[in-house]
Amino acid sequence: MTRLNLVLLLAVMASALYLVRVQYESRRLYMELEREQSEARRLDTERERLFAEKRGQATPLRVERLAKQQLQMRPASPGITQYVSQASSPLSAPAKEGAAP
Repeated sequence: MTRLNLVLLLAVMASALYLVRVQYESRRLYMELEREQSEARRLDTERERLFAEKRGQATPLRVERLAKQQLQMRPASPGITQYVSQASSPLSAPAKEGAAP
């Protein structure tokens, strides 16, 4: 009978130690999950901020202003437009009469 009691006592102690270990691991994983969710929220907010900044940087007025200031570009007008005519190339030359296709 004492052997049975000793075996049962060891089983209860082992299960108690296992329960404590599992609870500790559960708490640790829960805290890690909370930390990662907080980081995900922070990154999502940062991404939204960057998208808004990107939209602000790509406005047509800003692009036009930068083109004028930094690249010294100016709007195209008929007075400054130069037209270039391309000499006839073999691809665009009309087919000669009498030639077989």
